Amino acid sequence: MGQREGLIARVRQIRLAGSTGDLESMAQAAPPGAEPTVQELQQRMAHLEEQLRGLQDSVHRETVRQTGRISELEARMEPAALAVALNKDARERGL
Repeated sequence: MGQREGLIARVRQIRLAGSTGDLESMAQAAPPGAEPTVQELQQRMAHLEEQLRGLQDSVHRETVRQTGRISELEARMEPAALAVALNKDARERGL
C-alpha cells in the first residue's frame, strides 16, 4: 500500500508541475516521502502569489466594468433621459 500512495503522490506532483508549465520543477521532483525544501516552497509561494495577483486584477477589471454598466443603466433610467428616449422613439416610429 505504501508504494501505491507514493506513486499517487508522485503523479500528483508531476501533474501540478505540468499544469504550471514548470519543467524544471518536474526534473527536480523529490522522491515520495521527501519533505519539500525551503527553495521549493518559495517557488510555490511565488507562483501562488502570481496567480493571486492575476485573480485580483481580473476581479478589479470586472468590478470596474460592472460599475460602469450599472452607472450607464441608471443614467438611462433617469426620468429626463427616459422622456427624451421615448420622445425620440415616438418620432422615429411616426406616432
